[in-house]
Amino acid sequence: MEISYKWLREFIDLPESPEKTGKRLTATGLEVEGVEKVDVIAGGLDGVVLGEVLTCAKHPDADKLNLTTVDVGADMPLNIVCGAPNVAAGQRVVVALVGATLHPSSGEAFQIKKAKIRGAASEGMICAEDEIGLGESHAGIMVLDTDLPNGTPAAKYFNLEADYQIAIGLTPNRIDAASHFGVARDLKAALNRPLRMPSVDAFSVDNQDLTFDVRVEAQEACPRYAGLTISGLTVGESPDWLKQRLLAIGVNPINNIVDVTNFVCHDLGQPLHAFDADKVVGNQVIVKTLPEGTPFVTLDGVERKLTATDLMICNGAEAPAESAMCIAGVFGGKSSGVGDATTRIFLESAYFSPSSIRKTAQHHGLKTDASFRFERGTDPNMPIYALKRAALLIQEVAGNSSATITSEITDLYPTPIEPFRVPMRYKNIDRLIGVQIDRAEITRILNALDIEVDANAADEGIDFIAVVPPYRVDVTREADVIEEILRIYGLDNVPLSTTLAADSLSQFPKIDPNQWQSRVGQLLAANGFYEILTNSLTRPAYNDAIRAALPNADVTLLNPLSEELSVMRQTLLFSALETLLHNINRRQKDLKTFEFGKVYSKVTGENGTKYVEKQRLSLALTGNEEAESWRQKDQPVAYHDLATAVQRVLNLFRVKQYDTQPADSALFQYGLTYIVNKKPIVSLGLVNPKLTKLVDLKQPVFYADFDWQALLSLTSAKPRYQEVPRFPEVRRDLSLVIDKGVTFDRISRLAHQAERKLLRSVNVFDVYEGQNLGADKKSYSVSFMLQDPTQTLTDAAIQKTMQRLQDAFERELGALIRK
Repeated sequence: MEISYKWLREFIDLPESPEKTGKRLTATGLEVEGVEKVDVIAGGLDGVVLGEVLTCAKHPDADKLNLTTVDVGADMPLNIVCGAPNVAAGQRVVVALVGATLHPSSGEAFQIKKAKIRGAASEGMICAEDEIGLGESHAGIMVLDTDLPNGTPAAKYFNLEADYQIAIGLTPNRIDAASHFGVARDLKAALNRPLRMPSVDAFSVDNQDLTFDVRVEAQEACPRYAGLTISGLTVGESPDWLKQRLLAIGVNPINNIVDVTNFVCHDLGQPLHAFDADKVVGNQVIVKTLPEGTPFVTLDGVERKLTATDLMICNGAEAPAESAMCIAGVFGGKSSGVGDATTRIFLESAYFSPSSIRKTAQHHGLKTDASFRFERGTDPNMPIYALKRAALLIQEVAGNSSATITSEITDLYPTPIEPFRVPMRYKNIDRLIGVQIDRAEITRILNALDIEVDANAADEGIDFIAVVPPYRVDVTREADVIEEILRIYGLDNVPLSTTLAADSLSQFPKIDPNQWQSRVGQLLAANGFYEILTNSLTRPAYNDAIRAALPNADVTLLNPLSEELSVMRQTLLFSALETLLHNINRRQKDLKTFEFGKVYSKVTGENGTKYVEKQRLSLALTGNEEAESWRQKDQPVAYHDLATAVQRVLNLFRVKQYDTQPADSALFQYGLTYIVNKKPIVSLGLVNPKLTKLVDLKQPVFYADFDWQALLSLTSAKPRYQEVPRFPEVRRDLSLVIDKGVTFDRISRLAHQAERKLLRSVNVFDVYEGQNLGADKKSYSVSFMLQDPTQTLTDAAIQKTMQRLQDAFERELGALIRK
């Protein structure tokens, strides 16, 4: 949202600079994203001043040029060559100094430089109005009538003071600040200064020559509707001050009537709409809904089909399509809008239900300044004041002294919207803010925010009632009122305690399994996995094939539909294998799948039979790592492709450390089980070929099985924090010839046991096996990252550490260190 600094100063005194004002707004919660200078005309006439022509004589070598000396308030007059036919001594003129960049009304911008023209020196330029962008005339130089001293900036003479556009990142809850008046209200409270409201005392009804029958049939969607008529108007271009105000916030002027409605919208936060009164059939304005599918052409020329819940502003025509004039609070209609020939208008000012406007705007994909405000909640007490303000402005800019207000204000507001009444306790204010604020200051802050402090309504345990105006739709709870106090009091004024802590009036929700399932699913999908959903019923032969790996008995159906679907599954493995087979048979051989599913079993004991239902997560990979391409050879998926995906899931749950043991051989030809807090979290590896053969699957499959409940239990673990190291890491490599039975995990554990202080990580970056090593030997190239958090490592410390590691590998593993 853009705010004009000069416009803001009409509501409140602001001797502070735009930048300082922006910082103060940010401190109150209206975050300023940037402050940008806005010139009334391009360049702002920088380097252009007032001067006086002291002498003027013909150029000796050019009939149409004159040699002048011009006083611009400097120590010495300037010599300027001028070709204007009307230049003469004694004139007050506009002078562009050397270095100034001019932006003419047409053509490219250019810079003034010292020059020699037909042999005569020229140290500036005496300007015509088109040369500085103030008009189109080039008949001669501008001759001024002024007593301002020479050297006065021309921008001051022409009243072209630059404005500043303040960009505010308005959060959805702060719709009360979606106007200059709304922003000024925050500054009023923060700076403890009074507001100046534009006077509407001059408003008066001239006659009753154009009265409208106004009715609201959809009262719930339109709690308040007001309007009046104005006649004797001339539609045309807006005056400069109005255009400059709108341009300063990025709004393009249209015509004087529409510009006033836009101005009041950004001035007070109350959207308005003007209808051509001569196009309102029967002088009737009816707020209602129309039948589903009614066509309506909006101002942009697009025909839209209305829904039965769209709130419409209609006239007295019988046919629904002909009666529609405006989508209430969202967008006007093409047939009833103000045009060049408009002389009489019906001016609307209303309060619409936010939910109604939001639904309509989203359905039609329309986002306008009006819908932006109405769908978040405007001030129900503002429509009449805004209506009077707009009527007076329209009379001023479009009346030519002939505009008259030709009806009384119609104000349909049967059920006024009451303010919010919030019980408050000083102990909660002190607790949440972290410091005790003087009670009188609390009252001052709340009153400055238009929140009344009703101490007479206090009850047992309640210190006062905060009476919040209805335009503050985001302040409905005690915590909201406390936030208002804090943001005006100032976060910087709350000292930090020796023991940092936070407090809250609300309770934090428990872990949401559905939310975590969605996060993991998005992670896997982003890494090329496709989610599958399979049947919980399966073949008994599957469970029989892995009976040794199953801890409990099968759950058998009493009346199965077929032998193929007669038991509940105890693993997601065979569901995944059947899905892979189905796709491979259809020539889709490169597959990555995941599934969230339940497994079932039963336990029979002394207390009878107990049925067990558990949630699991499975991953399956088969085929090639990447699709076939001319750029690379086919690379079959490997164990480490699966391990990488598993690690990404664990990283999401902040699982960094775990123990490992070989995976169950009944399920895997080879693989690992990761154990955290003595609980198996996941098993992964190459599926036993006997099992893939059981489902007639002929290509290798890598599979991982997560205990979902055990994984969720890790989310409650508090994250660990440590200071970012200030000293660099050092890498050292070793090449170890070891027995084939020695795993990298064993090397890593032994390294961390031998060096607990400096060793940060261990990684294997090359593996070699060959006849020259021996049939039962292999070579690991291993890197070691060393770091001391307190100082830079010395060569002696590094050498001592590496020697300790080598001794451990030789002693415990029988390793040969290759050099």
